Amino acid sequence: MKTQYYVACSLDGFVADAHHSLDWLFQLGNEADADIERFMAGVGALAMGSTTYEWMLRHHVKPGQPDGQPWPYVQPCWVFSSRELPGVPGADIRFARGDVRTVHADMADAANGRNLWVLGGGELVGQFHDHGLLDELIVTIGSVTLGAGAPLLPRRIVTPPLRLIEAKAFGSGFAQLRYEVVRPEAA
Repeated sequence: MKTQYYVACSLDGFVADAHHSLDWLFQLGNEADADIERFMAGVGALAMGSTTYEWMLRHHVKPGQPDGQPWPYVQPCWVFSSRELPGVPGADIRFARGDVRTVHADMADAANGRNLWVLGGGELVGQFHDHGLLDELIVTIGSVTLGAGAPLLPRRIVTPPLRLIEAKAFGSGFAQLRYEVVRPEAA
């Protein structure tokens, strides 16, 4: 079991633009979609921050709207928020706040040996990293620059540096880099 940050970002390191939009990503097409299906097959539980969850509600689930879609994940999902947020009927969504270590342990139990996915929100991912709980970063880089926005991972990870374990291209719009998080004692 690995705890993974699987994410798309711009060439200059932003996961969303300054207006919290992902339009930059969607314009690049779906060349990397086959990879998300392979990735999801190994995921047993996931965690996200409230900004990502609310984006999912507004742009995908759209409760009460005729063009709404079902919650896209069958795995249990922990949503970190300091506020009360609405649930999604029929979805296994668990709201959490505070220390990520307790939630990580619960996620590991629920995942039954499969991987844990921390998605959306570099700050939440940074908290998993700060507690030594992050194992891999899988970053799909889109061929655009945004100049500003939500950063990929607002942390200094310098010593030891991440270890590149794979690099591949998806069509003409994406490159994917897979990094192992090296523990200080293993460097």
